[in-house]
Amino acid sequence: MPPDHAAALSPAVIGARVKALRESAGLSLRDLAERSGVSAPMLSQVERGETSPTLTVAARIAAGLDLRLSQLLRLDEGGAVTVVRARDRTRGGNRRRGHSFETLTSSQPGQRAELSRHTLAPGGATGAPDDPPMHEPGSRETALVERGRIVLVCDGQRHELVEGDCVTFDADLPHHFENPKERNAEAEFLAVVSAGLRRS
Repeated sequence: MPPDHAAALSPAVIGARVKALRESAGLSLRDLAERSGVSAPMLSQVERGETSPTLTVAARIAAGLDLRLSQLLRLDEGGAVTVVRARDRTRGGNRRRGHSFETLTSSQPGQRAELSRHTLAPGGATGAPDDPPMHEPGSRETALVERGRIVLVCDGQRHELVEGDCVTFDADLPHHFENPKERNAEAEFLAVVSAGLRRS
């Protein structure tokens, strides 16, 4: 087994990963115990790195997290560094709303943050006022205006932002970004959504 895989399978590393994945999924120890069939005390010992789970136990934990065993143990990843080439970015949006975006980060299991770049045409918007929240409970979002002016509408309140402004807000609240029509110019912003980090 390569040294990096051996290190990745140490009890401390596996435990920290199980805990991060469980928390990012919004699960308590009891929730994961019910989903996996592994007792809460055993899960607690695994998360603290006090015991190394057998393959059977690890497979049950992975299933409880809706992952393959190889994903839980990171055996199918290329190491600690993940590079997303410009040509490989995920792209999407809604032309009717004048919104396009590209996701700059990879979609790895357990990843707690996603970075994306959004472009809004004049009069464009990322959503509508009555759209439901699209991020999981506890999420936070930070957006940096790279070009132009935009308006953040969050929980019914409007916040005007200009180039260079940075805003952070609770992303599990209804929200969207707008580019006012009267500007007649595109606007662009970077957004980072982090899971499970809402302020108390």
